[in-house]
Amino acid sequence: MRTSQFDFALPEALIATRPAVPRDSARLLAVGEALQDCSVRDLPAFLKPHDVLVFNDTRVIPARIFGMRGAARIELLLLKSISSEDWLAFARPTKRLKPGDAIHIAPGVTAGVVEKRESGEVVLRFPHGRQALDVHGSMPLPPYIARKREADARDREDYQTVYARRDGSVAAPTAGLHFTPQLLQAVERAGAALAHVTLHVGAGTFLPVKTENLSAHVMHSEALEISKEAAATINAAKAAGGRIVAVGTTSCRALESAADGAGVIHAFTGETDIFIAPGYSFKAVDMLLTNFHLPRSTLFMLACAFSGTERMKAAYAHAIAHAYRFYSYGDACLLSRAPIIGEGKIRY
Repeated sequence: MRTSQFDFALPEALIATRPAVPRDSARLLAVGEALQDCSVRDLPAFLKPHDVLVFNDTRVIPARIFGMRGAARIELLLLKSISSEDWLAFARPTKRLKPGDAIHIAPGVTAGVVEKRESGEVVLRFPHGRQALDVHGSMPLPPYIARKREADARDREDYQTVYARRDGSVAAPTAGLHFTPQLLQAVERAGAALAHVTLHVGAGTFLPVKTENLSAHVMHSEALEISKEAAATINAAKAAGGRIVAVGTTSCRALESAADGAGVIHAFTGETDIFIAPGYSFKAVDMLLTNFHLPRSTLFMLACAFSGTERMKAAYAHAIAHAYRFYSYGDACLLSRAPIIGEGKIRY
């Protein structure tokens, strides 16, 4: 399967740089046998008693920070803590960085380069990393927003779900950005249960696939945790005849990583690098709420795997023609599963 099959042209004007206000006033395109233009506030009308919505409760850290190496300004994106003092990070520019270099963030706050990796990442000795990010860091907005404007104080709230509680992501689980406390209450009034999993989103999740052959693409692994309580809530809903509704591709990937062949969700603590593309046979997820994604991205490929490539291309063409807002701060779509034709699974 070729990456170019998942390309499309998007007018620059449709890339959202701020979210809808209030959050749940964003538009919602319901994608099934037909297309239906709605609002995110209409989501409860699509739910049935015993359904369960599964949310990713990761919290985005202000992972973008700047420092100086001599006279050179260095931009750092801290990806994850790998020990009590060491962090894995992207640095820009990296060409002249070498082990032993010191990057000065602020008086008394320095990150030392321990290692440069062939993948382009660096390992930093940064014992005050988390505290320094809270004081000096900014929200790691995606490049398509960051190249239009700098992150500001509004993004500290806007680029965070209302239910975020566990630090660890460098990108937001963007479908969840549409929820307000009022919408969550309306979902429960519709008879649906709520469950939370944690998948800490890495920078690689939203990047376009650069290899032409999908089998050559390597996914970054991400930390995942599903508690026994969350698994029990999800499995009970399924047993009662309800549907599993994944809020976002990260929740979808989490559930599919933890499901057995019968679709039963098991408690999970570890890493996942699951890559879902057309041909994958879904084990657990019945519906998917997600944003409109970048061309050639693993997220668009997952949506195509879920609802069918031709259906999703038609949905995206409709969204573009009707001026839906795209990407992290954009509008949403609610996807129904495509009819199963034969058996097959792709898990690179």
